[in-house]
Amino acid sequence: MMPWEWLVGVRQLGATRRAGFPSFVAAISVIGLTLGVAVLVVVLSVMNGFERELRTRMLTVTSHATLMGLEGALPDWRTAASIAQRTPGVTGVSPYVESQAMFANGNRVVGASLRGIDARAEARAGGLGVRVQGAAFDALQRGRWRVVLGAALARELGVGIGESVVLILPEGSATPEGVVPRMRRLTVIGTFESGMYEYDRGLAFTGIEDAARLQNLGDAVTGVRLTLADPLRAPAIVREVALALGGGYYVSDWTRNHANFFRSIELTKSLLFVILSLIVGVAAFNIVSTLVMVVKEKSSDIALLRTLGATPGGILRAFAVQGVLIGLAGTIAGALLGVLIATQVEALVHGLETVLGVRFLDAKVYFMSDLPAAVDWRDVARVCGVAFATCALATLYPAWRAAGTQPAEALRHD
Repeated sequence: MMPWEWLVGVRQLGATRRAGFPSFVAAISVIGLTLGVAVLVVVLSVMNGFERELRTRMLTVTSHATLMGLEGALPDWRTAASIAQRTPGVTGVSPYVESQAMFANGNRVVGASLRGIDARAEARAGGLGVRVQGAAFDALQRGRWRVVLGAALARELGVGIGESVVLILPEGSATPEGVVPRMRRLTVIGTFESGMYEYDRGLAFTGIEDAARLQNLGDAVTGVRLTLADPLRAPAIVREVALALGGGYYVSDWTRNHANFFRSIELTKSLLFVILSLIVGVAAFNIVSTLVMVVKEKSSDIALLRTLGATPGGILRAFAVQGVLIGLAGTIAGALLGVLIATQVEALVHGLETVLGVRFLDAKVYFMSDLPAAVDWRDVARVCGVAFATCALATLYPAWRAAGTQPAEALRHD
């Protein structure tokens, strides 16, 4: 058996004498709340997916953590690599040589980073090797002067696999004619596509011995890259490695290098949550107007309940039930709709792009061409909690008005 307040509250949602107008407004309130919750869930899921995909793609190219010498080169890198490899949480260590350079092909000149890598160490560390088209990193052999370009960089230079580009380094070489930039012709043996335009347009790989020779480093390297089992522990692990080596090293990690970027994503996510919550607020105002109309229309019924012994608290609970049911229905429906759309948003966007013939996401601007979404159930719970709490608060005023109805005044003209 249900309390009479619940029975009356449920009946009041559908029983009206004026062509069902309050019930129609209640349905609109449910629809508005459903759309508000669904939009919040979809937007937060897209932001989560964007952050996760960006982090995944970024970590296939950039280092989880790096250990470098304070003077710009790391001569004893083998000792550092050995100690780092024995550190718990480190799954791979690879030396590298990196510098800024210019690539030229005919009249086309493009600036990019040149990274010299050890193919075998890079394969053990994992990462970008699986995204290379053409020859693998193993073909970057010493003295062969080969290079693997980012796909966007190769397109901008207008070169393909098997063709050559001219590498121009900022370090000068002394000649009888004066100091001239150091240049070398490299053969393009492959391209890679990480999915992030920033790297596909601004990064090239060559053999570590050739890169060190170009910069006159001898047996030294720029630093060592650490691949970690848990990238989120990068700051603590790289500091532990540096302390185990006795200090005197410059350490960095991906959370520090890209801190502002991910902080801006979190800030945008919070702002969108606040702004889009206004849709839920509009739905809550609809609930207020719905219940106020119901209270006005049912004033005589409320008076009869009071004469039959109903207390003001019982009347308040009966009308609060209506707002709670509207909020519960809209919140559940919105959460289900939002999760459904979020899981299919990528296919929906591609479908709209095909139908409309436009490109919504330009990789040059948004870093990626897809719109991934990742449903975080904590976000879903937070959205549902805020929506339901807002609707519950919206019922207080009309329920309080209903509880304050005076039977004599309400029945005077009936």
